[in-house]
Amino acid sequence: MSDASRKISIIEVGPRDGLQSEPEILDTSTKLEFVTRAIGAGIRRLEVTSFVHPKRVPQMADAEALIAGLPKRDDVTYIGLVLNRKGFERARESGIDEIGMAVIASDTYNERNQGVPTSESIKAWLDIARDARAAGMRANVMVSSAFGCPFEGEVPLARVLDIVDQIMAGEPVELGLADSIGVGVPAQVTEMVGAIRERIGATPIRCHFHNTRNTGLANAQAAVDAGVDSLDASIGGIGGCPFAPAATGNIPTDDLVYLLNRSGVDTGVDLPGIIETSDWLQQQLGKGVPAMLPKAGIFPDVAEQYRAAS
Repeated sequence: MSDASRKISIIEVGPRDGLQSEPEILDTSTKLEFVTRAIGAGIRRLEVTSFVHPKRVPQMADAEALIAGLPKRDDVTYIGLVLNRKGFERARESGIDEIGMAVIASDTYNERNQGVPTSESIKAWLDIARDARAAGMRANVMVSSAFGCPFEGEVPLARVLDIVDQIMAGEPVELGLADSIGVGVPAQVTEMVGAIRERIGATPIRCHFHNTRNTGLANAQAAVDAGVDSLDASIGGIGGCPFAPAATGNIPTDDLVYLLNRSGVDTGVDLPGIIETSDWLQQQLGKGVPAMLPKAGIFPDVAEQYRAAS
């Protein structure tokens, strides 16, 4: 399938994965404006918060208040991250549209992040997925650190495939693959997505990349070429993972949309609106953001500006 005939859904994770690693804690009203701005720029699925202990991730302590204040729109889906039964029960009570569960590919990282080995998180996911369906909620699951672990090193593809086989019993609406620490490369993405597609059939595949080692956008292009359905990105490229060493930098929504637009891939996202939101976000955080597009400008528009100024 050529890029020109592709459509890719961009899932905006800045309000959750972006803000959770920033030292600045934005108030609820500012977060709501962040979400509203992203929707105004054409984003239709957003990971807006996580239902975790506020002492571990204080940036997400206002999860319920945030959900209560979100714009009510039939064409927008809000996702909340849960890691265990207690988090799911909070999410269910909040009335959020969809929950996402993370299962980490290595035991060491899963224990540091969730307090249990991977096998226990898989069991928790299967129970949560069943109860989410019973409550009429969408539920997705993501294999985190699928491309490498900060503590154990390489994660064999066979390990990822074994986890996928187990979690698919929970009938997720979408299967995610996360390079949580930004170690993956395009060849790895191609191999993993291809192997998983053969196993899961038509279930949508979502990829989540970090730009820690400057391979995030290349990995996103490889994922598009491999036929994934959606990509996570964070406006301005903010965020990371507070529990993994040096896990900086989600791929920027700004730079990703530019890449896809110029490649003829339909995202439905307004790039100028995203850049305006990055500029606004810099003001809220009191510092610059990693994304390149707010600095460099949209080509060929910038050529007209340079010509007029010369």
